[in-house]
Amino acid sequence: MKVDKELQLTVAPSPHLRSPDTVSGAMRDVIIALLPVTLVSIYWYKWHAIFLVLVCLAAAALTEILFRKVMKKPVTLNDGSAMVTGLLVALCFGPGTAWWTAALATFIGIGVAKELMGGLGWNRFNPALFGRLSVILIVPLFQYVTAAFTGMRPFIGTIDVATQATPLAMMKQGLYSGMPSLGQIFLAHPGGALGETSALALLLGGGYLLYKKHIDWHIPVSIIGTVAVMALLFGKNPLYHILVGGVLLGAIFMATDWVTSPVTPKGKIIFGICIGVLLMLFRLVLAPTEGTAFSILFMNAFVPFIDRLTKRPKFGEVPAAKAKT
Repeated sequence: MKVDKELQLTVAPSPHLRSPDTVSGAMRDVIIALLPVTLVSIYWYKWHAIFLVLVCLAAAALTEILFRKVMKKPVTLNDGSAMVTGLLVALCFGPGTAWWTAALATFIGIGVAKELMGGLGWNRFNPALFGRLSVILIVPLFQYVTAAFTGMRPFIGTIDVATQATPLAMMKQGLYSGMPSLGQIFLAHPGGALGETSALALLLGGGYLLYKKHIDWHIPVSIIGTVAVMALLFGKNPLYHILVGGVLLGAIFMATDWVTSPVTPKGKIIFGICIGVLLMLFRLVLAPTEGTAFSILFMNAFVPFIDRLTKRPKFGEVPAAKAKT
């Protein structure tokens, strides 16, 4: 019997729909998206920023190798995820941060939040933010350092651009008259963490990720929109609250983490609104801290519930409530 080759049925395990996208390719694009703000931070903080980034990248690579070897799993440095986490950790800290603090945050983020939770794709919490917040809780004397450098790296020199109060600290104290202009903050201005030096650079990186379809608008717009609305409700300038501090870094690069954010559009909007509300409560009511890291990590814990709440019914599936009637 002659069989037409075009009519032959090929039986194979899933996946049947394939895409040219790879994990390493996606991570490479995230690194590219983070380059603008990284370069701006290097422009302002010179070797202090370079040193901090290199320490976090080295700590990220060594931590992943160590945990993978101990757990007898293949080393996956080539997927780029450890480098992304290391770079994000560096961008979460100020230029005067002690090197061991940044290295410890990276170690905790990758070792505990990622590897011990099952590795890439299984972590419940954002590794970079988990490491940052853990260090703040573990080291009681650690503070968000942006004052003059303490001298732990004398061969680099002193920091002149960071001897003033950060824009966020000034805003929280109501000192708007002494703050840099919105234009300065938007384009580039020293003060705060490395990842807070330029709103424009962060938006350019976010635009690149949107163009490459690695993220969509739901989470960033929900967070930024909620921050603006709550600022207006409390009689504050919404532009300052959006551009100052870690709102843009968190909304674009942290909250949109594929593993630790909801999968449905409705779930992403709920997720973003809740983060924005918590963030502004921290800024305006609860504590004299930024609140971005805690808000995102807190909502990471509710992602499975949000996914169940907002998931679309499968074809032919009858919701449990309707099935009982």
